[in-house]
Amino acid sequence: MSARNWGTELDLSWISKIQVNQPAVLRRAEQIQARRTVKKEWQAAWLLKAVTFIDLTTLSGDDTSSNVQRLCYKAKYPIREDLLKALNMHDKGITTAAVCVYPARVSDAVKALKTAGCTIPVASVATGFPAGQTHLKTRLEEIRLAVEDGATEIDVVINRTLVLTGQWEALYDEIRQFRKACGEAHLKTILATGELASLTNVYKASMIAMMAGSDFIKTSTGKETVNATFPVAIVMLRAIRDFFWKTGNKIGFKPAGGIRSAKDSLAWLSLIKEELGDEWLTPELFRIGASTLLSDIERQIYHHVTGRYAAYHDLPMC
Repeated sequence: MSARNWGTELDLSWISKIQVNQPAVLRRAEQIQARRTVKKEWQAAWLLKAVTFIDLTTLSGDDTSSNVQRLCYKAKYPIREDLLKALNMHDKGITTAAVCVYPARVSDAVKALKTAGCTIPVASVATGFPAGQTHLKTRLEEIRLAVEDGATEIDVVINRTLVLTGQWEALYDEIRQFRKACGEAHLKTILATGELASLTNVYKASMIAMMAGSDFIKTSTGKETVNATFPVAIVMLRAIRDFFWKTGNKIGFKPAGGIRSAKDSLAWLSLIKEELGDEWLTPELFRIGASTLLSDIERQIYHHVTGRYAAYHDLPMC
């Protein structure tokens, strides 16, 4: 992870001037979706790069310690070794960027990764995920407990009510408290953009989150009706770019929710490259929140290497 963002002073004069040009954003999103993807060796290389950006996630009500152990094993060995050998990539240390679990499962993940001799970070959702509709005291305690159990990254959810009612100072203050509760852990702030009503609100919430000390801003919980979309991403990425130009601080970006196919992942990498440049194409500044994406990437790698599509038993960990 990159150096932490300890935040800046709240600048409401900047926030008040913001107005997003929605038609222009939608046109830009259409360009991304219409673009043809790379093929063959180039595609395999980009897909392996995409693997290193994945926060491999399980956020289900039936999660158990054994589920989390399997998740951690897959995070350490995301692509079958014989496939990596065929690509001469078996000795490159390819793993996912992190594993992401509920707070109660953090200790299971830390233990499993330690047993595997692996230093992959453990991320935990917190602050009343996914709705964020619990008392502030409870939300702060949830962060502290996850950090105590070994989480080094905390994915918090904001109180969407504060955005919808224009309470920007209150939102800033809450996220500042989240930042303090995280201590040395990295703070990833989920905006739940599908519930923010407008692209202008998305930009303003992004800016407030960065001012308050977020190391990453994240599109969605994955539990909303609308999750990661290109129009929302463009607005958030341009907020990141504006914040960098104003402060010199590089903030990370994490789309999450609905990113399931290898083709999807390539489009997201292309978007980051075009909007922010190659320097953002590192796990320190870009993540993809996903639970099923890795399975499709491995299937595509299998097809590239063998010339046929995998049967169910060929990739059992998928």
